[in-house]
Amino acid sequence: MRIALVVPAPFSTVSGGYGYDRRLVEGFRGRGHEVEVLELDGRHPLPDAAAQESARMLLDAVPGSTRLLIDGLGLPAFAPFVDELESRAAVALIHHPTAIEPGFTDEEREELRQRETLLFPRMARLVATSRLTADRLPLEFGAAPGKIGVVEPGTDAAPRSHGSGGPGCAILSVAVLVPRKGHDVLLRALGKLTDLDWTLTIAGSPRDPVHAQGLVALAEELNIARRVTFAGEVVQKDLEALYARSDLFALATHWEGYGMAAAEALARGLPLAITAGGAIGDLVPIGAGVIAPPGDIASLSRAMRRPIYDLSLRKAMAETAWKAGQSLPRWTDRADAFIAEIEQAAA
Repeated sequence: MRIALVVPAPFSTVSGGYGYDRRLVEGFRGRGHEVEVLELDGRHPLPDAAAQESARMLLDAVPGSTRLLIDGLGLPAFAPFVDELESRAAVALIHHPTAIEPGFTDEEREELRQRETLLFPRMARLVATSRLTADRLPLEFGAAPGKIGVVEPGTDAAPRSHGSGGPGCAILSVAVLVPRKGHDVLLRALGKLTDLDWTLTIAGSPRDPVHAQGLVALAEELNIARRVTFAGEVVQKDLEALYARSDLFALATHWEGYGMAAAEALARGLPLAITAGGAIGDLVPIGAGVIAPPGDIASLSRAMRRPIYDLSLRKAMAETAWKAGQSLPRWTDRADAFIAEIEQAAA
């Protein structure tokens, strides 16, 4: 099979979604499929003129015999060309609908919703990364249930985290710096726990520079800046080291289509402190961590207090996390599952 995967540039972006895409490409090629990655220029997911011009040029460049697979982050740029996508039986990979992304004005969010409501029903197949995301697509965007599939991300077998060794609790958060990831909620929750001994490392690309600068300022305002390290975009080797020497994983997300970073934490036996935004709440089992409602600073702060100071509780949570992590889907079969979805689109 010849596949063209279309994503907003750059494909090297460090995030769960792009990591999923890269592992798919690796898996496709490993099974003998021909895969070309095509990068969209311009602004995404709310496309500007450059993004739509880039989408038009990519459509013109891809032969009709090649299967089109478009990442949902770049899909809104193709709204003017929806008839062509339908005629070419294009497939969309939906990590989550972009219309639910925080940080947009009501007008911008409505534009994204209109674009996705136009596009989703016309795609030959929508492949979501979680059942929760898949279930939203017919109800909110008019997609046909029979054209929706689910291929959850995989995880790699990983060594068990050994922790920081103390004193205190080393907390790790892995997510790009955008409003949806709720880093501000996490900082404010920890700002209420200055009587405890903790440090926080945030590993993630400052994709929204204004928001990222605001987080640095917020840490200063809360008088916790000396405890917080903004590590930026971290290469895999360094990220592995961060997981290995952390005591607690934290993510105060407003919505996750799956929660790949949380799955990576489970695979390493790290206890977690999360907010149940989207599918991540189903991913983390009871006993592996503490869970608070999305955006609820007070609840998250109360929930995090005990695992930060209680080493015995963290050890018990780590055991549950480790056991759960060993039963997660593996990347070895994800490409085959996705190819089966693409083949259904052609049927």
